Amino acid sequence: MLKELSIKNLAIIGDLSVSFSEGLNVLTGETGAGKSIIVDALSLALGDRAQSDMIRSGEKEASVQAYFDLADSLPLPDIGIDISEGIVLRRTLSASGKSRAYINDTMVTLTTLSEVGKSLVDIHSQHEHQSLLKADKQRTMLDSHGGLHSELDALSSLFRDVQRLKNELGDLEAKTKERAHRTDFLRYQINEIEAASLKTAERESLEEERNILANLTRLNELAETSYSLLYSADNSCTEQLSSVLSRLRDMHAIDPGTEETLKIIESALPLVEDAAIALRGYREKYDAEPERLEAVDDRLELIKKLGKKYGDGIEDILRYREKAEEELNALEYSDAKLSSMRADLRLKKEALQQAALLLSQKRTKTARKLEALITANLKDLAFGTPAFRIDLLQEKDADGTYLITVHGMDRVEFMFSANPGEPLKPLSKIISGGELSRVMLALKSILAKADNLPVLIFDEVDAGIGGRTAESVGKKLRAISEKHQLLCITHLPQIASLGDFHLKIEKKDQNKRVRVDVRPIEGGERQDEIARMLSGTTTETSLKHAEELLGRER
Repeated sequence: MLKELSIKNLAIIGDLSVSFSEGLNVLTGETGAGKSIIVDALSLALGDRAQSDMIRSGEKEASVQAYFDLADSLPLPDIGIDISEGIVLRRTLSASGKSRAYINDTMVTLTTLSEVGKSLVDIHSQHEHQSLLKADKQRTMLDSHGGLHSELDALSSLFRDVQRLKNELGDLEAKTKERAHRTDFLRYQINEIEAASLKTAERESLEEERNILANLTRLNELAETSYSLLYSADNSCTEQLSSVLSRLRDMHAIDPGTEETLKIIESALPLVEDAAIALRGYREKYDAEPERLEAVDDRLELIKKLGKKYGDGIEDILRYREKAEEELNALEYSDAKLSSMRADLRLKKEALQQAALLLSQKRTKTARKLEALITANLKDLAFGTPAFRIDLLQEKDADGTYLITVHGMDRVEFMFSANPGEPLKPLSKIISGGELSRVMLALKSILAKADNLPVLIFDEVDAGIGGRTAESVGKKLRAISEKHQLLCITHLPQIASLGDFHLKIEKKDQNKRVRVDVRPIEGGERQDEIARMLSGTTTETSLKHAEELLGRER
């Protein structure tokens, strides 16, 4: 239950702390006294959107803190914060527009605060009466009462799958011509690269060969001269070395100390002869056909041309071919993918239809039960012979299949008639605010039994009613408060007199500023407040009537 609400520098409230009790807590006061500010403050603590203009004039920051004493069985989101001693929700607003949220003095995100808040409190206001007129709200209430969340989640998931497949299939089909053109283009590129039969490092080898072919005359001249000097000419290097070797052998026969020099010359002569053989080979190498230079130039030009298209080097060109082959394979696979996607879409549509039919059937059963419950509750709320019906309407498309949205195939509409003999009409056609308030209360009293929310707040939901009807509404609120802590802001003395705990809200002037005061009242002071609510002023007659109301409650 909500034990205490502390408010500082919010709207016209300077510093205020309000305690609450179990059962039915009624809050009363003059119009404009600040009753709705209490609800607005609690809404902020629960994670509602904040505006910087909510801060009291002249102040830099506002804060709201709500302390809840929790029952062990209350299911709350797992937020990783110890709440065994209760839970304190705190919200601060700065004039700069920044907002901070805390749970038990641990800073949390606004989303976390809101999730926890929704598990603790449900606020019903006059504004919600208008939301009750919307088909979406009526459908949500029906699903909530029937506990159809898992069925709705399953259908919503299937609906999103169908929409995704439709979009993907549409995109794939729309690109059929573009895909064919791209496929042909990729095949051309791959064939062009493959026809070139490129090899890694081929360009470097070709450039080296081209440099040789471009200088054949010079190379032949150098090779021929070198060969002649080493081997074939008169007094060639080999002849000279042979002559030296002969003399050294003669010297060695006389002087063994020349052996080292002799060995050097003996080892040098074979090397020179090998060099001469190599030079003779170069002469043959440089005797290339003239067409070879043209062939090398053509090859290098082809590599250059491919490089401009597909990459700077042969490695880049070959890498491009690999990627092109991957894309081509994917495109060629798209036809098979199209067929697979169409089959998958057909199965998903069938599953969606089945899920929608199942949800509709369960909604129909829930609607029949809810109709009976609401009709009984409406009778408790001073409707003589009310009629209430829940219509589930479906539409079909041209091929006869049901039109399905993310919420299913049903458009839910609450139909109501307050008087016998009058046709049932949609709630949106009900003009009387009092009738609409009671229908809302009947719905909430039924839904409240099914949920685990510990705290319910009704902010002036009794608008437009009075007399015996007000007494019936009060009794209904009192019945709800047996299972929930109930906070009710009311202008009706019949409802206020039924409260277990009565809080009076007053607006006073203090030090040339407005101050809001909230305090519990009982006994004679409570009788005075009920009397004021009855007649606007405290008179002997209104006091007597107030005493009767309070006495009836006792």
